Amino acid sequence: MSWHERVDAVWADEALDDMARVRAIDALAAERAPGDAQALFEQAGARDSAGLEEDAEPLYRAALRGGLEEGLRSQAVIQLASTLRNLGRLEESLALLAEERRRGGELQDAASAFYALALVSAGRAQEAASVALAALAPHLPRYTRSVTAYAAELASDATD
Repeated sequence: MSWHERVDAVWADEALDDMARVRAIDALAAERAPGDAQALFEQAGARDSAGLEEDAEPLYRAALRGGLEEGLRSQAVIQLASTLRNLGRLEESLALLAEERRRGGELQDAASAFYALALVSAGRAQEAASVALAALAPHLPRYTRSVTAYAAELASDATD
């Protein structure tokens, strides 16, 4: 089984508690070269999932500096921003997510969802609703135009 498959198996193992998952991911990360960006990302995610946000943050940053491939880079940015939100660093979280949304890509809607959460945490619920509805609208089987218009209206009202 490849390293990636073994990492996926650890994440899928529902018998593991949070700390057992952290230890298992750390053991797999130790098989990689020091500073391996993907190993750092997995270690950050395990800590984040266990509620150890303060421990996760520097690992996410190191993973991003290490040069993750695009899909993992987006995941790391979103997860770091979520961690920062949980640590009360809302402006930094919002800035990271705003940039990730501007970049577009496969995880743009996920970035929008976490951006909306950060907006709510920042006391900007109407703007958050606008962001969430705008991200949702293209996926609706009907009412796309209406929901898009309402999202724009909420955004306009939020800035007045």
